[in-house]
Amino acid sequence: MFYRHLRNELWKLFGKKRTYIGFGAFLLAQNAMLLTFRFTHWQDQMERMLEGNGYLAQEYLSALTVAVIMLIPQILLLMPLYAALVGGDLVAKEVEDGTLRMILSRPISRFRLLLVKWTAGFIFAAVLVLVLGGTALGFARMWFPWKGMFVFIPGEVFNVLSPEQGFKLYLCSQLFMTLNASIVLGIAFMFSCFNMKPAAATILSLSLLFVNLVMEGIPFFERYREYLLTYHFRCWHNVYIQPIPWAQIGQSLCVLLAVNVTMFLIGTAAFQARDIKS
Repeated sequence: MFYRHLRNELWKLFGKKRTYIGFGAFLLAQNAMLLTFRFTHWQDQMERMLEGNGYLAQEYLSALTVAVIMLIPQILLLMPLYAALVGGDLVAKEVEDGTLRMILSRPISRFRLLLVKWTAGFIFAAVLVLVLGGTALGFARMWFPWKGMFVFIPGEVFNVLSPEQGFKLYLCSQLFMTLNASIVLGIAFMFSCFNMKPAAATILSLSLLFVNLVMEGIPFFERYREYLLTYHFRCWHNVYIQPIPWAQIGQSLCVLLAVNVTMFLIGTAAFQARDIKS
């Protein structure tokens, strides 16, 4: 019964047109960035950076390098937006449309209903990241050769990798990005369990992330950065550091998993206390 319920929930989720807004935005953004990379002088800047550190630039201007460069702004800006958009709809949209009362008239517990919706949201987050990473690498391969990978994130990562090692780490980073997307979706899901509109749930979740991002950029909060979500979101690009800081990544994973479970439990408690069927 759980499988059938989940299947129906996925069918309903992916049957909505607004679910695919994020996928379309990714395609447009990636192609725009690729055209910019191809027909501007960004390669000259990267060549100077690599050659200044003793590397042969032509060996690292590759599809893997460009794919990671494209992912950074999209993971920071677009992915949270569309994950929160879907997460805010999961419960609040059902209330707004008046279908939740009919669903709860069936012999099904509220906890199971929320668990199925949360699971469907996690699957959507995984598909969203899979499409983001797959299309970024696929489009980049159409314009750039398959060579070594160069990863540069100011103040955090500067590393060159072979094509084989770079591709393995690229796949590994997708797993951590999936967790990040599920956290954003989980926060919006929690707010949607309260008595509010879907848009309000989406805005509140994005506001929470924005506050974390702003606080992390203020020097006073440097000592408290480990208490901020955006600090732990960076575990996806920590896999490109050599040697890989597995202890730090493991700590971030534990924090993110705990936050995800906590958001679900808070949302469940709020939803259990709501009077919907009256």
